[in-house]
Amino acid sequence: MTPENDQTTVEPEAASADREPAKKNEEGMTEAAAESVTTELERARSELESTKEQLLRRTAEFQNYRRRTEVEKGFLIDMGKALVIRDMLDVLDDLERSVRAAEQAEQGEDRKEAYASLKKGVELVYRKFRDALAKHGVEAIEAVGQPFDEERHEAVMQQPAPEGTPPGIVLQELQRGYRMGDRILRHAKVIVSA
Repeated sequence: MTPENDQTTVEPEAASADREPAKKNEEGMTEAAAESVTTELERARSELESTKEQLLRRTAEFQNYRRRTEVEKGFLIDMGKALVIRDMLDVLDDLERSVRAAEQAEQGEDRKEAYASLKKGVELVYRKFRDALAKHGVEAIEAVGQPFDEERHEAVMQQPAPEGTPPGIVLQELQRGYRMGDRILRHAKVIVSA
């Protein structure tokens, strides 16, 4: 043997005997690594539970909100109906008076005077009803003489256009249409020039 080769070599087994090997668990992790993973896992579970609780609270809050808004919506609809109906009650009273006047006119001697009185009463009811609708923003849709507009009119039929009238003009209104603001309540039923 040469002196160069005379160096003592330490076998790996001998070197490891000097140090104590790190203990490993069943998964092959050291105790420190296992504790770190356990701590992270507990923190994640805690966050998950906290998030679940928040989600359940938010869900319950949303369900309560939805219930409250449904109740409020129903209340507002009922209030709106009550306001409109209250205005119509005056019209109903006038119609009842007109019916009684017509019954008295049938039994009376002077039918011409009774007819004039009844006509006047019906005209009054008509104006009152129209005013009540206007108070709520309801207005008639102008149709006759206007160009046909499918947004406001419903064409029931076409007729040949009179001399000088271009096609597509409303000639006659069969049923009046109404709108409230931009909302069409009922389209006007019309006859249009062909």
